[in-house]
Amino acid sequence: MRQAGRYLPEFRAIRAEQDFFKVCRTPSLACEVTLQPIRRYTGLVDASIIFSDILVVPQAMGLVVEMIPGKGPSFPAPLKTPEDMCRLSDNVDVEKELGYVCDAITLTRKELKGEVPLIGFCGAPWTLFAYMIEGGGSKFFTACKTWLFKYPKESKDLLQRISVVCADFLVAQVKAGAQLLQVFDSWAGELSPSDYREFSLPYCQFISSTVRAKLRELNIPEVPMILFAKGANWALEELVESAGYDVLGLDWLHEPDIARKRVGSRVTLQGNMDPNVLYGGKEAIERTVKRMAEAFKVNGSPDRWIANLGHGITPGVDPDDLKWFFECIHKYSYADTC
Repeated sequence: MRQAGRYLPEFRAIRAEQDFFKVCRTPSLACEVTLQPIRRYTGLVDASIIFSDILVVPQAMGLVVEMIPGKGPSFPAPLKTPEDMCRLSDNVDVEKELGYVCDAITLTRKELKGEVPLIGFCGAPWTLFAYMIEGGGSKFFTACKTWLFKYPKESKDLLQRISVVCADFLVAQVKAGAQLLQVFDSWAGELSPSDYREFSLPYCQFISSTVRAKLRELNIPEVPMILFAKGANWALEELVESAGYDVLGLDWLHEPDIARKRVGSRVTLQGNMDPNVLYGGKEAIERTVKRMAEAFKVNGSPDRWIANLGHGITPGVDPDDLKWFFECIHKYSYADTC
């Protein structure tokens, strides 16, 4: 997850001269930082993910989002009450408002020259809803949960509006060249099971079904879709049964072998090493990767598994330690031999 990012010195060199969202909005720059980890780790990684941000969707809907150094994303004027929804665009033309992402995807596909496939993505509606109301990250999610419980109808109206934009955006990314799609529900674990079923899952279902239907209408082959519902570990069976995704991402709180038993062979699983293991040195990385790889195997062979971290990589990671992580994945993920 988050292959291009703050841990790479070549990325930091670009960011020293460019605003974060300017990089996102400039196809040549977004392409460059997407390619950086592919160049550095050629032969070790199996996919690239376009450099962008989940918060480009709220921007397209009419909200201002800034990236504050040392703090992260900030909304100078978040949605305080349902009356503030009048500030949002009624009909978002994603190919106009987010065309720069699509242009970056097309350019990156060309520059990759088929070395690895390219993943497009968006945030899940509940996670975007939380950012749009909290005004940034949050410890307690009081503002957005106040909406859910005090204004449930208006909350669902907003979640649906976000869902429509997300689905259109993902379709546009496939049209531009994305070969897989991922939906990041980073705050899924902040909801109780009943609230998740009411305020998150239906909108993730809407995205998967709508994207597939629109691609069929356009005679465009469907692409695999990944859902990462961080923290909603209790929901694994429900996600397999009803969410409509080909791959489910696991955070590091899952036991891989237990997760596989719960879902059988119905979906591919992605994950799930704790990103902080990357700070533990080569011995800790190798030990953890070996244990993870063994736990994902079925009868001694990897079974529908995408090796990954259990969440995004953090900025202080040594790129050489990440390379060692990749090398250990290759070392331990092959089928056992007699």
